[in-house]
Amino acid sequence: MTHPFPIALKDWRARRRLSQLQLASTAEVSARHLAFLETGRAQPSRGMVLRLAQALDLPHAAANGFLAAAGFAPHYPVLGWDAPEMTPLRAAAERMLATHAPYPGLVADQLWRIVRLNPPAAQLFGAIGLGEGDSLLDLAHAPDRIMTAVENGAEVARHMVSRLRADSAAGGGIPALDAAAAALAAWPGVATPPAAPAGPVTPTVFRLPGGGRLSLFQVLAQFGSAEEVSLPGLKLELMFPADDDARRFLEGAGSP
Repeated sequence: MTHPFPIALKDWRARRRLSQLQLASTAEVSARHLAFLETGRAQPSRGMVLRLAQALDLPHAAANGFLAAAGFAPHYPVLGWDAPEMTPLRAAAERMLATHAPYPGLVADQLWRIVRLNPPAAQLFGAIGLGEGDSLLDLAHAPDRIMTAVENGAEVARHMVSRLRADSAAGGGIPALDAAAAALAAWPGVATPPAAPAGPVTPTVFRLPGGGRLSLFQVLAQFGSAEEVSLPGLKLELMFPADDDARRFLEGAGSP
C-alpha cells in the first residue's frame, strides 16, 4: 500500500505551483531527496515534514494533516469548543449572539457543525430539523429539506458550493466539505449559471409557516490565532434582514 505522504507532498507542491527544484531550494534539502520522498523511496523524519510544511506555507491545520499522512502526531495544538482554554472566546461568542437577537446568529465549526444558536436561530433552523450538534452539511444530502423551506434553494445551494470549496482549499483539502460540495452541485438547477450577475450578497429566502417569506443575508466572522488550530475553523454567522419586510417581522415578532 502506498504511504499517503508522497501523495500529500506532490499535491501541495502542485497547489503552490512549485517545481521539485524550487521546493527543495526553499526547504534547503537536496532535489534528489525530495524526489525520493515524493516517490516513497525515502521516509521523512518529523523534522523534515515540518520543514517542508513551512516551505509550502501550509496552514497549521493542514500541517497537522501533513504530519498525520507521514505517520506522526500533530504539532500544533487542537482545542475543542468546550475546553477550559476556550472560555474567553465562548463568552465573546455568546455575547455577540445574545446582542444580535432578535436577528438569528450561530457559531459553526470547520465541518459546519452547529456549536451555538441564539433563540431566533434555534427557531429558524429548528423548522428544518437542525439544532446544536447537527451539521449543516447534512442538508447537502437532503435537497427536499432545503427546497421545501427555502424559496431560492438552487441559488443558495450554488453559493454554498463556492463556500464549501473555498473552506476546503483553505484547510488543505477536507473530504467532508468536498463531498458536500459535490452533492450540492448535483442538485437540479445548481450547475446552471445565474441569468444575471450576483449582487453583493446572496440572501436566503425562507418560507414561513402559514405563508410569507423571510429574506436574510449572512455576515461571517472567523476566529483565529497564530498557534491554535481549532480556531480558524470556527465561524460566527450573523443573519440580517435583506429587506424591510424581514426587518419588521424580526423586530416585531422577536423571532421567526
